Amino acid sequence: MENSTVIILQWSFIILSSVLIFALAPLAKTTKDFFYGTKNDKQPNALLLTSSLVISWIFAKSITNVANLGLSFGLVGVFSYAAYYLSFLVAGLVIYKMRINGGFKSIHHFIGSKYGKGALYLFSILIAFRLFNEVWSNTMVIGTYFGDAGSTPYYVSIVVFTLLTLAYALKGGMSTSILTDVIQMLLFGVLLTSILSFILPEMKGDLKPIYQSGTWSMATGGNLILVALLQCFSYPFHDPVLTDRGFITSPKVTLKSFIWATVIGVLCISLFGIVGIFAQSKGMSGQATVEVAKFFGPVMLLIMNFIMVTSAASTLDSAFSSFSKLYNIDIFPHKELKISKGRLSMVALTILGTIPIFFKPEILSATTISGTMVIGLAPIFLFWNKNMPKFSFYAPVIFGLLMGLLIVFEWVPKTWIFTDGKYNDLLGVNLWGSLICFILFFIPQTNKLWQKS
Repeated sequence: MENSTVIILQWSFIILSSVLIFALAPLAKTTKDFFYGTKNDKQPNALLLTSSLVISWIFAKSITNVANLGLSFGLVGVFSYAAYYLSFLVAGLVIYKMRINGGFKSIHHFIGSKYGKGALYLFSILIAFRLFNEVWSNTMVIGTYFGDAGSTPYYVSIVVFTLLTLAYALKGGMSTSILTDVIQMLLFGVLLTSILSFILPEMKGDLKPIYQSGTWSMATGGNLILVALLQCFSYPFHDPVLTDRGFITSPKVTLKSFIWATVIGVLCISLFGIVGIFAQSKGMSGQATVEVAKFFGPVMLLIMNFIMVTSAASTLDSAFSSFSKLYNIDIFPHKELKISKGRLSMVALTILGTIPIFFKPEILSATTISGTMVIGLAPIFLFWNKNMPKFSFYAPVIFGLLMGLLIVFEWVPKTWIFTDGKYNDLLGVNLWGSLICFILFFIPQTNKLWQKS
């Protein structure tokens, strides 16, 4: 198959799949449809919600990262990224309790009620930053399948893909996002099976290169496993794509869906990590997904491209709908709610989120740095039922932001680093930073006990 034919087929898939989804997407007629994902006033069932949760987190960025970690560290690297998917379990349990025992209707309702408007606005900035990252970090993965970074085909594919996804997101908002997530989840399953059907026969039934790959040490992936486990207690709460879905159906259905999403999410992302492990076994270097696709030829390249498009689109439309709800409901709840305002918000995020593409940012940094910046959220949500003063919100959140800056500017104190290898500085910051965030959260309570004694 000639290269020109492959490119034509890649473009055809992007355009035809987007047109099909646009045709299937429901037109939002009410603000409930657009912002809350209802359909004829009916809430999503467990199957819809589980599918939406899983596919909205198996984005192009994620499957690229897990494959690259599999290439670098083998099975240890795969597990280090799969550990992030335990976030579903943490978020599901906390949100269930917040709804059942606290009566909260959203994460923003909780923050605003307990810590005031200032805390609500600061939290909203963190969320907006997360959604902003989701746009560029996923669309730039698509670009790599059409041309080298910085080339004209690279930029054109990103812009076209983003605009096509925006088109159907504008049509139905959250209701479109949830419906298309089911389609995209089924397609992801078919494509993942197809990829494994290439790789496993090539290994001739010998799975040792998979389960014996990598070395279980801190320097070869262990650091990142601990980082992921630490961030699981804060990371999910700054992702509205995940948390918005925790309040759109009954608490019982929600909890059930989040538990299933944990199991399915860990399984799916781990299976895709085999791509990276295979690349390691063949001595490949570079971007694992691209190199493995080249190894098997044009057909595999097309399948890999299709799975990237599918996963990126599911995350992108979810990011658009979540940002729309964030701006129009969570930040300004007392203003008149209009679908037109929601659509304008989506357009604004599209423009702002595409700008970083032209500055060649690192994909993995969208997860590790933003995850570090929000470690201060862990005590706030794990101890959501405690009556704490505003200090207990601002102190850990601001300190967490400072920890993120330490990583960005590489200012990590050497005394905080206690392991060897890659990500040892990231682990040091997250471990000591998390400990200090919990201390800051409980300082007001300590003062009360001191005064009583």
